[in-house]
Amino acid sequence: MQELDPNWSLHSSVVSSIIQAGEHLGAPVGALLVKVGIDKHLLKDAEHLFAVSQVFELAELIAEHSQTQDLGLYAGRISYLDGLHLQLYMSTVCKTLRDYLNLMPSTLRIIGDIGEVLMQADKQFIKLQWHPLWQPSTQQRFLSDMLLSSSAAIVDSLCLMPIPVEQAHFSYPEPKDLTLLRATFGEKLSFNQPVSCLYFARESLDYPLTRLSGDLNASFSRPVEQLFSESGAKDTFLYDLRQTLIRLLPQGEIHIDRVAEELNLSRRTLQRRLSERDTQFLQVLQQVRTDRAQRYLADKRLSVTEIAFLLGYSDQGSFSAAFKSWCGASPLEYRQR
Repeated sequence: MQELDPNWSLHSSVVSSIIQAGEHLGAPVGALLVKVGIDKHLLKDAEHLFAVSQVFELAELIAEHSQTQDLGLYAGRISYLDGLHLQLYMSTVCKTLRDYLNLMPSTLRIIGDIGEVLMQADKQFIKLQWHPLWQPSTQQRFLSDMLLSSSAAIVDSLCLMPIPVEQAHFSYPEPKDLTLLRATFGEKLSFNQPVSCLYFARESLDYPLTRLSGDLNASFSRPVEQLFSESGAKDTFLYDLRQTLIRLLPQGEIHIDRVAEELNLSRRTLQRRLSERDTQFLQVLQQVRTDRAQRYLADKRLSVTEIAFLLGYSDQGSFSAAFKSWCGASPLEYRQR
């Protein structure tokens, strides 16, 4: 049997979701934290990492003491609610469910070393698949239930039109009590499947995302407005360029060719227009990232890991190093100021 890698770790938000679910289920959470070696005071640090082995042991003990195997469903709902602030920011850079799902695999990397969610077209459906790093967990409920229930809640809350789960497949054996599983995923449940996954109607890909209220949306987009002096006229070209960069940032590395395509310009035309304004592509990109990073750091609901994702960095370390080179302080030092 594959053993858990001792270097695998999870962010404290996952542990907090398990603890809250355990308390709701009546488990002696304080004693169990001591038993698995987790210091509850470290949970206050959103950036702290806990060993995956400790988290799995904690989940197993809570399920045992509470005499329920539905722990993952509760933890997944809590995880979804805990991440709503990130969904709000994502709704300002995505227009349709398709846009959001293209970013969703990257979103899960901010959780830690547990696996990945992949999207795949399947006839009239889109299929959201859960692939854990630790293969033995495919025969256990906790991880599949937590990730799939959280994903189902996210998908169904993003658009004006409801997007229910059409079918749900699970890699673990069928449990005796299906009450909460049916309440979460509907009636079409299949067990002992090769992969745990959810099926949604393919047409939902083009559903528009719900727009935020005017004030909230304006506050999220204000960094772009602040890049222009209040007394000077707004340069429409630079404004459109910066808005495009903000929208593309979470997708990862940004190349000038991709940005030019989004603006319906050739690479040479984009470069020429920037040269006319005595600037270059990388200068504008860094300025947008700097201003956006400062705006995100002002919102303490966002962890540094989440901010790194929103700015297109693959990990927190890369973002922290870049931010320190821009501002002379680490993200945490800047936030503490």
